Amino acid sequence: MAAGSPAPATTAYLPVRARWLARWREEILDPELPIVDAHHHLWDRPGWRYLLDALLKDLNSGHRIVATVFLQCRAMYRANGPDEMRPVGETEFVNGVAAMSAGGTYGPTQICAGIVGYADLRRGARAREVMEAHLRAGGGRFRGIRHISAWDSDPALVNPANAAPPGLLASRAFRDGFAQLAPLGLSFDAGVMHPQIPEMTDLARAFPTTAIVLNHVGTPIGIGRYAGRRDAVFAEWAAAMRDLATCPNVTVKVGGLGMRINGFPFHEGAAPPDSAALAAAWRPYVDLCIEQFGTARCMFESNFPVDKGSYTYAAYWNACKLLTRGASAEDRARLFHRTAAQVYRLEIGLG
Repeated sequence: MAAGSPAPATTAYLPVRARWLARWREEILDPELPIVDAHHHLWDRPGWRYLLDALLKDLNSGHRIVATVFLQCRAMYRANGPDEMRPVGETEFVNGVAAMSAGGTYGPTQICAGIVGYADLRRGARAREVMEAHLRAGGGRFRGIRHISAWDSDPALVNPANAAPPGLLASRAFRDGFAQLAPLGLSFDAGVMHPQIPEMTDLARAFPTTAIVLNHVGTPIGIGRYAGRRDAVFAEWAAAMRDLATCPNVTVKVGGLGMRINGFPFHEGAAPPDSAALAAAWRPYVDLCIEQFGTARCMFESNFPVDKGSYTYAAYWNACKLLTRGASAEDRARLFHRTAAQVYRLEIGLG
């Protein structure tokens, strides 16, 4: 199967249509602005391959991507050994990609300069052994754990590959595992849906010294029983985000709004949306995040290739640049690269 092959149509993901994406035409805005893509994946799945060559095509589409952060996605697990240690294979794989990139053969971008992996935190204190194995495998690049906890009473809204039980973040076993992060200098990436943001706030208050990164602006849902209720969902989401913003240990990834779960109809047009259309749809969410958390606690993320079913990589970054046109140079630097570099402790070259 060719690199960058179309994604299969599933209940969890929008299909990636290469011919449709090729219809996008737009000038690259502010091409010299340094960017750290704070959230992307690499995988080789039946019907969908997104490995280094496919990622490079997106990275080289016009914007100045100086570094990236890889987020766990169940890729390249070990085939053998204890079940709890098999996710370490993903870190081994990604660190190999990072090492390939580090020599400059594939361009100046520091690909996978930061790695976030998976450990089952429900193992309690025993999860520390898995975290330590990730650290050994990560070549100095391993930065944190993501244990997706997205849940809704409607099972059709939940990715079956990442199904979580209700109340996971409050469970004793999970919190015992979560407590192992800070002593190892690791952060936590949170994958929840918007009704669960209050649970995230409770967790953040219980562990004020653990750095938490909320993925995809908390995933405001726009399909299923939430369809046709965008204003009401926004009000619920905004209230929860304002409360979460009172936790100084929480940072927000601004992106991920091209997923099926969000319900935006970007994929329904005859051609991919331009950056102006994306910026108009996202402005209320982006403005509230920046207003409540500040630019020092917000970072942009592509969430590719998941969001590639809705728009091109270049269009996403153009939209982010439009959304920040009135911001100061300092605020833009934080949003596009500085916050991500600080949270994930990346040494990025901007020369």
